[in-house]
Amino acid sequence: MDTHTLELLEFEKVRTLVAARAACSLGKDEARRMEPSRDLGEIRARQALTTEMADALVAGLTPPFGGLHDVRPLVRRAQVGSMLAPEELAEIVESLRAVRNLDQWLARVGDEFPRLGALKREVGEFSSVINAIEGCLDNRGKVLDTASRKLSEIRREVGQAEERIQETLRRMLRSSELKRILRYPNFTMVGHHYVLPIAKEHRGEIQGSVHRTSASNETVFVEPQAIAEQSAQLSFLRAREAKEVRRILRWLTAQVGQVADSLLGSLTTLAELDLVFARGRLSLDYKMSPPDFNTEGRLVLRGARHPLLEALFRGEFKTPAPETDGDEPPPPPEPTEPRSVVPIDVHLGLRFNILVVTGPNTGGKTVALKTVGLLAVMAQAGLHVPAHQGSQLPVFDAVLADIGDEQSLEQSLSTFSSHIRRVSEILSKATEHSLVMLDELGAGTDPAEGAALGRAILDELDSIGCRAIVTTHLGDLKTYAFTNPRTENAAVEFDLETLRPLYRLHTGDIGQSNALQIARRLNLAEHLVARAGRYLQEAQGDRVPELEIVQKLRQEAEAARQSALTAQAEAERSREALAQRLTDLQREAENDARLVEARARLQPGDRVVVPRFGYDRPGRVVKLDPRKKTAVVAIGMMQWDVAIDELIPQVVRTPDVPAAPAGGKGKTGAARGAGRLEDFRDETG
Repeated sequence: MDTHTLELLEFEKVRTLVAARAACSLGKDEARRMEPSRDLGEIRARQALTTEMADALVAGLTPPFGGLHDVRPLVRRAQVGSMLAPEELAEIVESLRAVRNLDQWLARVGDEFPRLGALKREVGEFSSVINAIEGCLDNRGKVLDTASRKLSEIRREVGQAEERIQETLRRMLRSSELKRILRYPNFTMVGHHYVLPIAKEHRGEIQGSVHRTSASNETVFVEPQAIAEQSAQLSFLRAREAKEVRRILRWLTAQVGQVADSLLGSLTTLAELDLVFARGRLSLDYKMSPPDFNTEGRLVLRGARHPLLEALFRGEFKTPAPETDGDEPPPPPEPTEPRSVVPIDVHLGLRFNILVVTGPNTGGKTVALKTVGLLAVMAQAGLHVPAHQGSQLPVFDAVLADIGDEQSLEQSLSTFSSHIRRVSEILSKATEHSLVMLDELGAGTDPAEGAALGRAILDELDSIGCRAIVTTHLGDLKTYAFTNPRTENAAVEFDLETLRPLYRLHTGDIGQSNALQIARRLNLAEHLVARAGRYLQEAQGDRVPELEIVQKLRQEAEAARQSALTAQAEAERSREALAQRLTDLQREAENDARLVEARARLQPGDRVVVPRFGYDRPGRVVKLDPRKKTAVVAIGMMQWDVAIDELIPQVVRTPDVPAAPAGGKGKTGAARGAGRLEDFRDETG
């Protein structure tokens, strides 16, 4: 997709809105890299996932992303044999638990939301690695005493050595001679050394090694000679402990390294799931809907809203507070009325391919232009669009825009020159499958020459066969649609009383600049306005009545077309609802058939659930009577006679899922993490 157009449409801000709704850093990074696709199959798959996630969220089925981190750098280090620190392994095991929870969530929602459930095939099974790390580390990342027999023995010896040292120091502290030279009557530790706080002037009265001096230089911390031998023994034991801890960490790192390929693939899949989650949340927050895609080039947006304008009104994009001098408090915010985005209806590719939007400056033409372009890009990125259900879009191979004042100071180009250079680039790239948007066509130069150039550009767009929306306020371009059956006019509504744009778009209308009316409202001298009116009438001659008649006919035709589009959208929604109901009934029938088959295979000893006794109280089949179609089921300490048709077997056998290739993202890649710590070779000897 054209990067310059994405910048003009501010697609980066859409990425920001999506990233803000992701649950973890994995999804946020994916959202910031989100790009529109040009493959119809991929776009429809993305849209289907977004729809299922939005439906799941409405049903209260929020995916449990808690504890999931982007541990891919750590996994890659483990893959190449670099030893991980305890806190890094603790972060990995927390993420592995999250992977397990999300895997279970995908399995739980898979029947109702099959596209989400299909992601489960890409998520590995890492129970052996979780058990290995949890057996060696606590929740704070500290290596447990029980991580190995050797470590347990060493730490027991360390504890005994510390107890002997502490007993010696307690005995010394009972001496009145030693109390006289202490700064306070307790021993303390510096690093791994036990020391006594000796007053500086009494340093020479006790034998030992100084390990630290206080900040005031009034206290020296001395390790007494009386515990020197015991301290040396303790240091030796601590060295053995550190060596054993390193061995354990290397073993745990190796367990992670063995499942690295599967784990990296699983994290990539869950990053995609988080992105889908963010897309679903945005859809619900902004009342969006999935568009219908077609291959006939039809663009029909009903009730389309500009999402960034709506986000601005909601306060999602905060404006910086005004600067103040010194300690002066900032001024209180001015009260503002709640604002809402005015929806617009736009269509292309039905009777006409080019729409010429006219109207006064600041009348909303550019907003309409950006709304169409941004919604097309969002849809191809897998996002729902802020428009009514039944809106239709084709897949554009490129969205190309020239919007706004792009004067180039670096290249010494005027606004007109910059526009022409951009238009030339657009015309060279556009195809019949492109969407082209040109703002203020023909502006920036002599009106007559600008109009002539604008007509030539419209002719070229028509010959290319692309879908195009252009805005202009040049009078000569307003009549272009009357001479080209593949072009239509549209006008943005403007309130002459308040001099404010109303942003509504009326297809089939010709927008007026309303310069004379605006001048009159702004108290320009009446004789000047009247004189300007006479000049305008002389210039237009007798064309105005004819144009009004043609415009009225086109407005009536457009009104009939809008009614037909609305009826078509309603019929399409009904058809889709019926198709979805048929699919649901087929799935229910398949589930009922599997349940009947599972009941037929029941044997004494099988675990079952009886719904009227609660799904959280499974039972066990004691006896079956096929003739009476009853069974005796033990639930807790009681046995019950139950109809076989009431039983729900706890395990309904389903066809086996093929295992993933070795080293891939499936379950088999994770199974290689099994092993015992005691079998891991101590490379340090």
